[in-house]
Amino acid sequence: MLTTGLILVLATLGLAQGLFLSFYVFTLKNGSRKKHFFLGLFLLGLTIRVGKSVLNYYVPLENWQNNIGISGILIASPALWLYGVTLFEKNKEVTFKMYLHFLPFFLFLFLIPFVPREGHFESFWNYGIVVFHLLFYLIVSWNYLYKNKSKVNENLFSWYRKILIGATLIWIHYVGNLLDFTYYYIRGPIFYSLLIYAFSYLFLHQHRLQIQKYSSSHLDKKDSQSLFQQIIRLFKSESIYLNDKVSLDIVAEKLQVKSRDISQAINENTEQNFYDFVNQYRVEKAKELLKDPVFKNEKIATIAYESGFGNVTSFNLAFKKRTGVTPSVYKKQ
Repeated sequence: MLTTGLILVLATLGLAQGLFLSFYVFTLKNGSRKKHFFLGLFLLGLTIRVGKSVLNYYVPLENWQNNIGISGILIASPALWLYGVTLFEKNKEVTFKMYLHFLPFFLFLFLIPFVPREGHFESFWNYGIVVFHLLFYLIVSWNYLYKNKSKVNENLFSWYRKILIGATLIWIHYVGNLLDFTYYYIRGPIFYSLLIYAFSYLFLHQHRLQIQKYSSSHLDKKDSQSLFQQIIRLFKSESIYLNDKVSLDIVAEKLQVKSRDISQAINENTEQNFYDFVNQYRVEKAKELLKDPVFKNEKIATIAYESGFGNVTSFNLAFKKRTGVTPSVYKKQ
């Protein structure tokens, strides 16, 4: 009895979180609305499908109610693929033909009164069509992911791959359900609950991922790498980091691009922010000066200013962060 109650609580919490997350994504205003729409639709479709399993495990449902629940996969499957398309191709227009991928869902709803679920074979046949429908879109989505690997930044690639891994694991559970209706039946909802909380953590608590930050950027992976190489050449040729007033705007003006593009190129290619990237060059310069016999008797403050730092405190913090020791200790060593 205790185990049954615990399973019910876990499954119900997962469903509630799934509904919350799907509607939260639907209402997001920043970034691409069409991208948020398909992600929300994917989550909602899965939640409908899992909700049917939870209800049917505790309360016997009518045939038509079972079929409505199963139809959730017919929403989630194409939404999963279309989310990838709108995530990777920011300027992609969503055409009427793309919405035709949801036609099986509407046909299924229309035909619910005629869809058999009386016997084991009819249920197996009906359930099997939906499971293989998800398999088809999983294959299409995985293929699309790796086909575009060289065109998108690593954060977007990793994010979509995690979603596909989660969807694939859910599919595996439902294949088990298809083959053995008793043993696997409630394990799908429990696994979904764990998965949806993991997904929520990534989505809600790690918004620092570039998915949202650079969602409207025109830079693709190739352009980002090219711009990053220009930044490196600028830093090496002009030693711009020695200017303690250097900023994103100054670098952007010199390269004649937007400051946001500079930030994105550095962040995506080094996983650092602008000032950590600048301090990296300054610390290397300071290390050279600390080794130079000409600066042997100079104060640490002089080394800091000569390296481009505006004050000794920031110099000490940046230096120790990169080397593990203070400038004074490094000089002695």
